Amino acid sequence: MKYLKILGENKLSGEVCISGAKNAALPLIACTILAKNEIKMGNLPDVVDINTFLKLIAKLGGTFTKKDHTANISTIKLDKTTATYDIVKTMRASILVLGPILARFGHCEVSLPGGCAIGQRPVDLHLKALEQMGANIIINHGYIEASAPNGLQGAKIVFDKVTVGGTENIVMAAALANGETTIINAAKEPEIVQLCEVIASSGVKIEGIGTSTLKITGTNKELLEIKDFDVIPDRIEAGTYMCAAAITNQKVKISNVIPLHLDAITSKLEEMNFKVLQDETSVTILPTDEIKPVNIFTTEYPGFPTDMQAQFMALATQANGTSTIDERLFENRFMHVSELLRLGADIHLNGNTATINGKSGTLCGTDVMATDLRASSALVLAALVAKGETNIHRIYHLDRGYEDLEGKLTKIGANVKRFTE
Repeated sequence: MKYLKILGENKLSGEVCISGAKNAALPLIACTILAKNEIKMGNLPDVVDINTFLKLIAKLGGTFTKKDHTANISTIKLDKTTATYDIVKTMRASILVLGPILARFGHCEVSLPGGCAIGQRPVDLHLKALEQMGANIIINHGYIEASAPNGLQGAKIVFDKVTVGGTENIVMAAALANGETTIINAAKEPEIVQLCEVIASSGVKIEGIGTSTLKITGTNKELLEIKDFDVIPDRIEAGTYMCAAAITNQKVKISNVIPLHLDAITSKLEEMNFKVLQDETSVTILPTDEIKPVNIFTTEYPGFPTDMQAQFMALATQANGTSTIDERLFENRFMHVSELLRLGADIHLNGNTATINGKSGTLCGTDVMATDLRASSALVLAALVAKGETNIHRIYHLDRGYEDLEGKLTKIGANVKRFTE
């Protein structure tokens, strides 16, 4: 099993180029199931989750070729409708094939998903919405069995709570449905905006893109001519490297980003007394005389992302004062706290609120264990400022979502090496 060895207290400087967004690419790969043509997808991140999803497309009868950060994907001859447990268990996003397969073929079987253990993320909202569109759904031996012999029908969907995956699944299903589907309380993340834009560019009428109300006029099972496109930059990877610059209190430029997507992260860094310079495609973090404490609560986009709270918790250990982080989206997303405590952090938990007593220079290197994708990156950030050597184990979590993390960090001055135990 591989692990990272990080020698802390190195000076960082230079530029990090951000890869394509994993969380945008996954639903975009799923939406190729709706297409009657081969699609060229650029700016794909080279991470485990992307390669796993491409294998799922191949298992369903599709084909793909991948070179560097570009994939050509064809589902023209896709002929299987079962997403089996062996793939789905490793990646929760596999549930995103449910809507498009059902819309195209009128039936499918998808294993209940696995993925990071950061709390309950039930798929009941997905299933309830598909039932409103005329699907018959049962759970049988760990599989979602769905059928719509007469095709999916447009419907008014009101999500009880914001669901990113649910919104993506229903947008794709609605694209081939008969009639108009209205989604109320839709998620508004940039990744959903790009999915809608790609589908709309194929001729599907979608109103309200980027808002909480989407109206999709379906094609009644007529497949789409989807145009080639590039995946948007990864705002969570960008935010992680912004925190790397901040926690080491060094000047670092983060390029190939969309600064608008980073507003919530930038705002919190500015509250912590950092100056953030922006142009059209980059942000630069400047060092500060004093890292100030911050209060954060996670919420849906455009609010502060849950995928960044672990990184900011690591950063808060270096602030001059007490910070709080209130996790409002997932009930089990503080698993990194025990590992940060091993490094010497002063953190107290009360339910879903963490209180971090910061003090620069208090962290010391040791052996720690990654528990999920974003928790892994928090440990990397803490190790960058810890005295001595930190070994981060179970880094397969990191490889799911960060492309060449040690290479990018090494390029800007960090001492990070990968070893096999």
